[in-house]
Amino acid sequence: MTITPRFDAATETGGRPLGNLPEWDLSDLYPAPDSAEIKNDIDWLEKACAEFAADYEGKLATLDAAGLLEAVQRYERIDVVAGRIMSYAGLRYYQHTTDSERAKFMSDCQDRITAYTTPLVFWGLEFNRLDEDHLETLLGQSQELNRYRPVFERMRAMKPYQLSDELEKFLHDQSSVGAAAWNKLFDETIAGLTFTVDGEELGIEGTLNLLTEQDRAKREAATHELARVFKSQIRLFARVHNTLAKEKEIEDRWRGMPTPQTGRHLSNHVEPEVVEALRDAVVAAYPRLSHRYYALKAKWLGLDRMQVWDRNAPLPMETDRIVGWDEARAMVEEAYGDFDPRMAELAKPFFEDGWTDAAVKPGKAPGAFAHPTVSTVHPYVMLNYLGKPRDVMTLAHELGHGVHQRLAADQGELLSSTPLTLAETASVFGEMLTFRKLLAKAKDQNERKVLLAGKVEDMINTVVRQIAFYDFECKLHAARAQGELTPDDIDALWMSVQAESLGPVFDFAPGYESFWAYIPHFVHSPFYVYAYAFGDGLVNALYAVYEEGGENFQEKYFEMLKAGGSKHHKELLAPFGLAASDPAFWDKGLSMIEGMIDELEAMEG
Repeated sequence: MTITPRFDAATETGGRPLGNLPEWDLSDLYPAPDSAEIKNDIDWLEKACAEFAADYEGKLATLDAAGLLEAVQRYERIDVVAGRIMSYAGLRYYQHTTDSERAKFMSDCQDRITAYTTPLVFWGLEFNRLDEDHLETLLGQSQELNRYRPVFERMRAMKPYQLSDELEKFLHDQSSVGAAAWNKLFDETIAGLTFTVDGEELGIEGTLNLLTEQDRAKREAATHELARVFKSQIRLFARVHNTLAKEKEIEDRWRGMPTPQTGRHLSNHVEPEVVEALRDAVVAAYPRLSHRYYALKAKWLGLDRMQVWDRNAPLPMETDRIVGWDEARAMVEEAYGDFDPRMAELAKPFFEDGWTDAAVKPGKAPGAFAHPTVSTVHPYVMLNYLGKPRDVMTLAHELGHGVHQRLAADQGELLSSTPLTLAETASVFGEMLTFRKLLAKAKDQNERKVLLAGKVEDMINTVVRQIAFYDFECKLHAARAQGELTPDDIDALWMSVQAESLGPVFDFAPGYESFWAYIPHFVHSPFYVYAYAFGDGLVNALYAVYEEGGENFQEKYFEMLKAGGSKHHKELLAPFGLAASDPAFWDKGLSMIEGMIDELEAMEG
């Protein structure tokens, strides 16, 4: 494999070099956008979809077990090819979202795939009309077909909310000019924003990074500049949210979905009462978690009142340390390897084979993710690595996703995809392993304090902040159902959850009310955010079992990751003696965060 040139990010860290940061080599997907391979796959896809519809539409009820298995496997192959094309187009686009050629290529691929796959809409609809007893008979006749049972169960969960075949085809056909188009407008707008702080022009990632600077004046200046730029585009952001929320409300109403959250719960294969138990447990814990921690942090910072730009401020005793790429790699590999050598081995290609794109570059999408591509290739990790200690945790997090995706790939395309509620398991666990390794190596009480505080902040951002986000979305969708929302309306909803979750020590500077505008999850994946809190609570409970010396923990853990989407969360957690439906489950996870805050308070003596 040819590794593409690497990018040195010295200029992004005030001249301090980070070393050679890896860049994606996408040739494992396709050699180039104009390659024969991608043209052949696009042509094959058009033909395969048409043939599939011709062979099976109106005939599913007549198939025997072997015939239905063949149909499922043909559908899975179509899924792989379509996913491979869109993964390639999407990853190229995220590398440089302001490049019009890449944007056009992705849009053209999306349009063609949407058109080619429209004839397949019948598949789910007709499958859901199969008689229950007949389907059970077929599953009983073929072990290989029965392996797909979790896929069928998820499909049939949508049965009560199915529309007519004609309407489903229409919705599928127009999707590229519906939500997908608004998503793209949002992405391109965010990536194209420029901010000027102390005379330096930055993109959104570099500006948000300033909120973790030691210099309070720099943090304040960055906050005001973020607010100014968000305000300059606020009507556009409000239009995106209004349109997407209304589109969702219309589709949900037609489908008969009882709540705006129902579709997300169904896709996550999680019961609404489990999510509500999580939400209620976290909200009840706000005073014991975020309120208590931020009061402690205000004391450390020598402040009577905290401002929003102090939320992620480093502690005064924290060194302004930059972690080079090689050092970050060594930290994570050691943590992974000490847990189980197989973990480090699975992570290795992400560093060496062009599976990671790490540097901050103009036009590159902000944030970080691990994209599984398709089960026949391998995942790709995107970072915006600036050398902060938290960036090391982000690396550990995204590599956890990557390891999980590699292990689950053996399930095949339809069964490898993990529901969002469990998709954060390996990522958060990888972070925890790395954190514990660093904590064990702390040279003194001061370093231990900085590490503990950083971890508590990360957990508050993952649990408290994400549940506050979830409440904001619930309020936003409920309010939009009553009519169009002005930017001021959305601002007010945002502030209602911020004050409650962050606590009484905070003041909120003018402009912060519009910080909802840049959060991509609200646009791309409504109600996704609770998955982070779900994953963190689950991993905290899981890690407690590991620390207690749970028998054969590593083997059980690998089996859980290998399962992908082939098992329900009840089945996956049972070997560890855990159940997400048990109210005490969430308290077990939250008590780990409380324990860390207890230790920090005790250090104050």
